[in-house]
Amino acid sequence: MIRYILKRVLLLLPVLLGVSLVVFSLLYFSDGDPARNALGQNASEEAVQAQREEWGLNDPFLVQYGNYLKKLVFDFDLGDSYQSHKPVVSEIADAAPATLKLALLSIAFATILGIPFGIISAIYQYSIFDNIMMILALIGVSMPVFWLGLLMILLFSVRLGWLPSSGFEHFNQMILPSIALGAQSTAVITRMTRSNMLEVIRKDYIRTAEAKGQKRSVVITKHALGNALIPIITIIGIQFGQLLGGALMTEVIFSIPGIGRLMVNAIKSRDNPLVLGGVLFVAVAFAIVNLIIDIIYAYIDPRIKSQYT
Repeated sequence: MIRYILKRVLLLLPVLLGVSLVVFSLLYFSDGDPARNALGQNASEEAVQAQREEWGLNDPFLVQYGNYLKKLVFDFDLGDSYQSHKPVVSEIADAAPATLKLALLSIAFATILGIPFGIISAIYQYSIFDNIMMILALIGVSMPVFWLGLLMILLFSVRLGWLPSSGFEHFNQMILPSIALGAQSTAVITRMTRSNMLEVIRKDYIRTAEAKGQKRSVVITKHALGNALIPIITIIGIQFGQLLGGALMTEVIFSIPGIGRLMVNAIKSRDNPLVLGGVLFVAVAFAIVNLIIDIIYAYIDPRIKSQYT
């Protein structure tokens, strides 16, 4: 298992290299001057050129990218923000807890609702409950996060006054953004759980367990759900990774000081080091989530664990 984990960590390095190269290239060749944005439109050309020289923006592409990688690899330095002049690492460290908390609450909400709904829909296939769940799941998958978030603010904050529309310090401030961000994941998990449960409950060993007199609840939870968990856990891991990146719009709508909102402001101001740092954080978080999911596989299915040893 340790060897497998080390192998996955080493495989993460070329992934991060590729992500950094793509994002660095997009920022380098895009329009706009970070030095001009930082100094303001009224700054003199001499001051702008001096700032570009200080930041190394006049160097060729390969020289700039090489210097960035050198600082990242040897000093774990993501550079300083062009706007706040603070280290990017500290900026991300301040914003990351809010994004991680939002993603965790959203995936917990989606999992707690999605798996039971999917199981019940599979057991009572084509029933009224199943039809309602599939309609709601289709709506949830199709509904944009920003649109749902705005509707929830209008209903629960503006009209009813039940919940606040911004902030992320108290529990009542976390409810609306967590539901808005997790609604689509709930729909995806529900559909995936239903699909896999329908496939499993038709297997011979399920009929055998029922023929032996096992309780229906035991057959469903122990035999059927246990064998359907692998793809369900996979989709939960994928959804959690997407929530980390997809929290951007939710954080902007609900004024949450997280990575997404930080990156939006950085993109507007052409704060390239901060944009790069935010993207690398999301990439690392996504890779770690996938690694954790692979490790969980081993504890669910002994056949997979034998491949790790």
